[in-house]
Amino acid sequence: MAKFRLDLIWRYLKPHKKTIFFGGIALLIVNILSVTIPMEVRRVIDELQPGFAINEILRQAGSIIVLATAMAFARLISRQLVFGVGRQVEVDLRQRLFDHMLSQEPNWVQEIGSGEVISRATSDVENIRRLLGFTILSLTNTALAYGFTLPAMLAIDPWLTISAITLYPIMLGTVGLFGGRMVRQRKRQQEALSRLSELIQEDLSGISAIKIYGQEKAEGKAFSNKNNQYRDAAINLARTASTLFPLLQGISSISLLLLIALGSIQLEREAITIGGLVALILYVERLVFPTALLGFTLNTFQVGQVSLERVEEILTRKPKIISNKKALVLTKPILGQIRAENLTIRYENSNREILKDLNFLINPGELVAVVGPIGCGKTTLARALGRMIEVPKNQLYLDNYDVNNLRLEDLRKNIALVPQEGYLFTCSLADNLRYGHPKASIEKVEEFAAQAQLLDDVKGFPDGFETLVGERGITLSGGQRQRTALARALLMNSPVIVLDDALASVDNKTASGILKSIRAQRNRTILMISHQLSAAAACDRILVLENGKLMQEGNHLDLINKQGTYKRLWEREKAVEQLDIIS
Repeated sequence: MAKFRLDLIWRYLKPHKKTIFFGGIALLIVNILSVTIPMEVRRVIDELQPGFAINEILRQAGSIIVLATAMAFARLISRQLVFGVGRQVEVDLRQRLFDHMLSQEPNWVQEIGSGEVISRATSDVENIRRLLGFTILSLTNTALAYGFTLPAMLAIDPWLTISAITLYPIMLGTVGLFGGRMVRQRKRQQEALSRLSELIQEDLSGISAIKIYGQEKAEGKAFSNKNNQYRDAAINLARTASTLFPLLQGISSISLLLLIALGSIQLEREAITIGGLVALILYVERLVFPTALLGFTLNTFQVGQVSLERVEEILTRKPKIISNKKALVLTKPILGQIRAENLTIRYENSNREILKDLNFLINPGELVAVVGPIGCGKTTLARALGRMIEVPKNQLYLDNYDVNNLRLEDLRKNIALVPQEGYLFTCSLADNLRYGHPKASIEKVEEFAAQAQLLDDVKGFPDGFETLVGERGITLSGGQRQRTALARALLMNSPVIVLDDALASVDNKTASGILKSIRAQRNRTILMISHQLSAAAACDRILVLENGKLMQEGNHLDLINKQGTYKRLWEREKAVEQLDIIS
């Protein structure tokens, strides 16, 4: 059972306390009128005498209709206000969750799992909305219904009242028995639908691989299995519901028949009037719905409590990478100097040092390559520069500023990181290019697209820069996606650009043209992380990493004439190129 957290519930409801107050007043009016109307019916019936004037009957009926209309109107207001609070909490909570997610470090999603995060931001938030809307309304309404109705019934006839509600515990037990099963079945149905949606999304994203390997039939069979699982889950839920509701109707009918049977005996004894019996019947029918609904309400309450805990687990998670409270506000432009002093980085829950005692200095305007075998720490260095991972204090500097002492927005505005897999959004090419600078003119877009050697490709697109790139840039080639990501970074006009194997899908000639174009500006520091030594050879300097350590440093000619990691990598690359030529 979930822990009851009244403090959390109140925290969500507190901003809407005025709306809840008026909703509660409206619900109170509903319950007062629901007790008043049967009493009025009782009085009218008991006062009916032979020769009763038709005008008087119409007047009495009119007064009851007015009361019923007022009750319906008050009920409508109470539902709109209370359910509206639930909907508003849902919207606000989703926004809070989204903003909080954006404040986390890039790797946090992998810790929880993207599917789990999406589930908490959708299904769990919806459960909280039901808890704060439907559940609060239902529980309050049930308490008020019994609080007002039972005393009125007991005042008419205590013995008949007790007899009439004898079967209500059975009704409540039946709902409890079936309600829990329905919650589990509904969850299984949602999970089956989620798996079906995931398969559709995956197959649409990987349609090329399906075609290449001729797996249409296999994927169709997989879809059929998941589709049948969803059907079975939906049918089981429908069967349970179609069993429960007739049972509830039967129990309520038996309760009503019992009241009529025993009431007839009381009428013969003149222990109750006809009007009193009719009022009791109306009261019994009034209590049927909230009683039957109570089991569902309690189940929904429990589910909502669990969802509250799950959502709060994310909201209370503090991001590991944040701006220092005493972060410096940059008052002058960054020149682009990068300095590392004994830079050592190890990932959380790992004893292995990815980078070990790195010391280097990159001057403003330099074009420096970082090379080394796979797993030597090149990408870790790139991510450390943008504080995508935690960086120890006093070990990495930008223009003599410790990167930990700069505001994250300032740091990332001055260091444009271009990863190997540059993510593109489902929008136009121009909007993707403007992502870091949304107000950039089309002239600026064209200028930096030209620097990234992308302009000629764009001219071949039917819609030019307005071409929709599709999900994750699927309509572009690998090289075009990389050059789009590069142009987007260049458009930010940052003094430091870090290319993390961002030219891996680009041929050597195009890569050389891109570097020449960028270098011609001489106002940017460029750190090019690459496994393509032919591209690195054109750089001012080369840093050679191996096992997280800086093994060599110098230009291509110096390094190629020395025994070491760089010469070994260079010879291996040339041997591979010779094999490619021969084959």
